[in-house]
Formats: sequence, C-alpha cells, structure tokens
Amino acid sequence: MYDPIAFSIGSLDVHWYGLIMGTAFLVGTYLARYNAKRSGIDPDHILNMVVWIIPAAIVCARLYYVAFEWSTYKENLLDIFKVWNGGLAIHGGLIGGFIAGALYIKKYNLPFLTLADAMMPSVILGQAIGRWGNFMNQEAHGDVASAAFMSHFPAFIREQMFIQGQYYHPTFLYESLWNILVLALLLLMLYQFKKFDGQILGSYLILYSFGRFFIEGMRTDSLYLGPLRIAQVASLVLMVAGFIVLVYCYRRQKKIGSKQKDSM
Repeated sequence: MYDPIAFSIGSLDVHWYGLIMGTAFLVGTYLARYNAKRSGIDPDHILNMVVWIIPAAIVCARLYYVAFEWSTYKENLLDIFKVWNGGLAIHGGLIGGFIAGALYIKKYNLPFLTLADAMMPSVILGQAIGRWGNFMNQEAHGDVASAAFMSHFPAFIREQMFIQGQYYHPTFLYESLWNILVLALLLLMLYQFKKFDGQILGSYLILYSFGRFFIEGMRTDSLYLGPLRIAQVASLVLMVAGFIVLVYCYRRQKKIGSKQKDSM
C-alpha cells in the first residue's frame, strides 16, 4: 500500500492527491495553450483563464460532493476543507469551470465554440491524470474482485487495490484508460477531421459521459439521490446535451456556408 502523503515539510504534509491534481492542471494548461495558438487564439488567454477556472472548478467540485454527502459533513464542518482526502466530484468541477470560462470569454469577447474545442482535450487529459489521485487514496474503486482477475494487472495496482483483506476492481484505472482513448479521438478530430466549431465540445460531452455512465455503475462510492446514481444521471444529461451541441453547431455552420455562397 502506498502512503497517500508524498512528503512532509516540517508539519506540512504534501499529499499525492494534490500533487497529481496539480500535475493534471499544468499539463492540461500546456496542451490548451498549444491548441489555442493553433486555432488562432492568443495562448496568453489560456493562462489568464485558468486563474478563473481552476479555483472555480475545485470549489464547485467540492461543494457538489459535500452537498450529496451532507450527512457526513454536517457534524464535522472543518472536514469540508480537507480536499486532499479526496471528494472532488468531476461534474461539479465541470460546472464551475464552465461558468468561470464562459464569464472570461464573454468579458474579452472571445469565440466561445472555437476556444471550447481547443480546451476540451485538456479537460479529458486532466481527468485521465486526476484519477490516479484516487488510486493513491484507495478510492473510486469498484466492488470485490477475485485474485485470479486481479492477477492480470501490474503488481503495484494489485497491492493498492488490496483493501482490508480483499481485492477491488480498479475502476479509477478503467476510467483513466477510457479518458486517454477519448483524448486520442478528440485530438484526431481537432487536428484532422474538424468540420465545424463545437464539434470537439459536443464529442467530448458524448464520449466522456458514455464511458463514465458504465464505469460509474461498477463503483461502490457513488453519490446517490434516492435510488439514482447522480453521476449516471448527469452522464445521460450531458450525452443529450452533446448531441444537441453537435446538431446545433452543424446546422449553424451550414447556414454560414450558405450565406457565404449567396454573397459571392
């Protein structure tokens, strides 16, 4: 079992969870700057924007999680601030990041769909990296798995997924690998097959949510609203939103193309 604390500076413990999340933000920012520049947008806007997006994403991810686990936190309010122990809900983070990003884009009158397309690969890359923070905290895993099944995984994963005398499905790994596949598809679309603005945004919403819906069904620590797994409901909503985005943006591009032909 790995120690969730990477190292200590005096009385300050530095957790692997925080280091991994920090790495996810840094790598994601670098990729977003590259894609923004490639799309004709000043990459400095990315650096300015993440100053808004990162705090908003973290705060909303935590509030989203705490809201559905309020019975756990209402008697220990200080635990709300202990984000290094995990408990950041990605859908809450997406909401916070989206709002902060949209406000920045509106303030500086930037092309929303073009910029969103440039940033979506960074979002899914950050999610792929961030899941390894769950690995270090031994969370976001699935139900009990057999030793025979776990023998197919590297030893370091088997050891970390051996919790209180039992093996558990490494669903953090399943989602990380799915996100890497989605990243590859989004980059391929962005660099080779992009036909209209909003295509990468809509595709991200559909592809990420499709995988998350099924993987969430395997987890043992899901947030619930009554009998419903919140992440599965959110995934269905986002898949529908993704289809709407694709249809709207495709029709928008066709109208723009028709107007350009008429003006010639």
